[in-house]
Amino acid sequence: MAKIKTSFFCQNCGAQSPKWVGRCNSCGEWNTFVEEIVERETTKTTSFLAGTGNQPKLLHEVSSENTERIDTCNQELNRVLGGGLVPGSMVLIGGEPGIGKSTLVLQLALDLKNRKILYVSGEESIQQIKIRAQRLQKENQNCYFLSETSLEHILTQSQHMAPDLLIVDSIQTVSTEMIESSPGSVGQIRECTHGILKYAKENNVPVILIGHITKEGSLAGPKVLEHIVDTVLQFEGENQYMYRILRAIKNRFGSTSELGIFEMGNGGLREVSNPSELLINRAHEGLSGT
Repeated sequence: MAKIKTSFFCQNCGAQSPKWVGRCNSCGEWNTFVEEIVERETTKTTSFLAGTGNQPKLLHEVSSENTERIDTCNQELNRVLGGGLVPGSMVLIGGEPGIGKSTLVLQLALDLKNRKILYVSGEESIQQIKIRAQRLQKENQNCYFLSETSLEHILTQSQHMAPDLLIVDSIQTVSTEMIESSPGSVGQIRECTHGILKYAKENNVPVILIGHITKEGSLAGPKVLEHIVDTVLQFEGENQYMYRILRAIKNRFGSTSELGIFEMGNGGLREVSNPSELLINRAHEGLSGT
């Protein structure tokens, strides 16, 4: 029996080491290294990962209809993305727990009434999602919900449905049977992201992933995750204040200098189309000593 090759990975930053170490040399965290299998078992194969792939084409053979951006029905999000979602692209949205990432993408899914949406949640049941949707007072007959953590089942359902947009909340909860490690580990995150990316590119379907962040404010999981996706968005704010800021850290299809401003309320997130008015109002607030 062949020996299974393993390595140690930092669960905070994704750094790799041939042996266990107490302190990560990359991020400085203690006791974050976990042993994981680094070679796949050859007996485990799946049709969606071992497909034939796309065929080479000349640019004049590519239909311009397939390159048009998808309007998200959210002007702030559209601007940060560079004009909307690019078909076949993968967008990663990161932010602190409770900041409103799930609310942002749920509102997006419910607002795109002329598109078929598949919203996959590994953190909430469909009943819990319905409660949040009722609070938002939104409904979309073309938005389908799936509570699932298996990558194989998610991609099988996606192939069957052929949605116009796939949303996964969150990538840390998804796992594949090809990797013998727990969900959220470096190997699982890397492999699942590659599998979803392959589906997105071959089917020209945009994908939005929700990602957790570490206590230092960086995206949890391997740093290679940020290189795999096309766009990395950071959703920021403070829980005691109502305003949220969406900014692009990386954007292959647009600028990284744009900001989107939202206001969190009982009915969800509201776009702040005039941030100048917001800043002026805050400047008029009473200050100590005046």
